Amino acid sequence: MSKKCLITGKGVQAGNNVSHSNRKTRRRFMPNLQEVAIYSEILEAPVTLRITNHGLRTIEKNGGLDLYLLNTPVSKLTAESKKLRARIEGAKAAKGL
Repeated sequence: MSKKCLITGKGVQAGNNVSHSNRKTRRRFMPNLQEVAIYSEILEAPVTLRITNHGLRTIEKNGGLDLYLLNTPVSKLTAESKKLRARIEGAKAAKGL
């Protein structure tokens, strides 16, 4: 499983550990990924996602998972979130909302 946020696309970054003697060794900066189940009102089921805390706050700020995915331009979404958006749009059309 990749260490990448499904909402923001944030991934692993590389950098250096710098010691007191200024010696540099490579290290990795990991994103703060959390596995959360977010309830989708249109799908009427919880959706399990691996997202960063920043992504979770973005979803909550925009009024939930459904509103965030439907109101965000497709060009700004990751491939996985585009698939989830298509599922939500299909369920919304089937319900006639």
